Amino acid sequence: MLKIKNFLIASLFIFPQYFFAQYTDVINSNRPGETMSAYSVGKSVIQTEAGFYGINEKHDTQNYEASGFGTDFTLRWGLFLEQLEFIADIQYQNEKFTTPAASFKKSNFKQTNLGAKYLIYDPFKNYKEDVNIYSYNANKKFRWRQLIPAVSIFAGANFVFKDNPFAYNSNTLNYYSTESGVSPKLMLITQNHFGAKWVLVSNLIADYIGTDNSGYGYIITLTRGFNSKWSGFIENQGYKSDLYSDAIFRGGAAYLLSRNVQIDASISKNIKNTPSILYGGIGFSIRYDDKHKEKLTRVGKVKKPKNKKDKITKEEQEAQEKENKKEDYQEKERKRKAKYEKKKT
Repeated sequence: MLKIKNFLIASLFIFPQYFFAQYTDVINSNRPGETMSAYSVGKSVIQTEAGFYGINEKHDTQNYEASGFGTDFTLRWGLFLEQLEFIADIQYQNEKFTTPAASFKKSNFKQTNLGAKYLIYDPFKNYKEDVNIYSYNANKKFRWRQLIPAVSIFAGANFVFKDNPFAYNSNTLNYYSTESGVSPKLMLITQNHFGAKWVLVSNLIADYIGTDNSGYGYIITLTRGFNSKWSGFIENQGYKSDLYSDAIFRGGAAYLLSRNVQIDASISKNIKNTPSILYGGIGFSIRYDDKHKEKLTRVGKVKKPKNKKDKITKEEQEAQEKENKKEDYQEKERKRKAKYEKKKT
């Protein structure tokens, strides 16, 4: 019985996203991982996700060491449709580089990206999953539908400014962009839910399309919910371009302070030494959803009366309610009298 109770409590946090389209009862943040989820925040919902991190680099070939800090900020805004979300993603980094000959600093925008995401397929739309309140194991068994992912597409623009040492994800010591420019960014996003605890998200990315420094990458994130407050994740990211290629592994956790506020922490490490990179950070996510109006998705058709005799008028319904109240009063009165007679005898 205890297992059934725990399952039903967990359902309150997991199932609402299936029946209320994009919007969920609690905040759904992309942090602390780097993947973008397939689902939007919901129409008229505004969500901010920000963080601060420290970074340490060492390049064996270019013979330098660097350390510094950075901040990232993401604004997500659901507009016009439940499936549509507009996104602004900005990252700023400041580092001090040390070589055998000199020391110098680099600081600039590492990423400036504006775009929109649209959910093109949701496997849970208009789908009702039967819950067996008598069997915990029946509700936890594997379902083939879980292999069908939600699918979204993202289209945006990268903004690169002149004399930016971090442009195009460069890791060359003396590289600076020679001119400002705008280039497209495209992403294919998939998301699977395996039961009530596991979520798998993948991003396939085409970056700086049409430039001399175009790149391609992927990110795969596996998240597990431990309870209604705590969750953890592991992640792998790969990226390849003429300026930079790498594979990075991440891990971290998030804690839900309230239904609209989340805090998180993570650590990341790559697998090579040109350069070797280690960085860790903390962050938070806040959601403003006062203007969101939930629209319950009806599952199945409404059953109509087969004939007019089955219909009931408003007056008949009110009369029936009065009769029910009258019967309740009479039943209470009989019980009171029976109790009184029992005491008397």
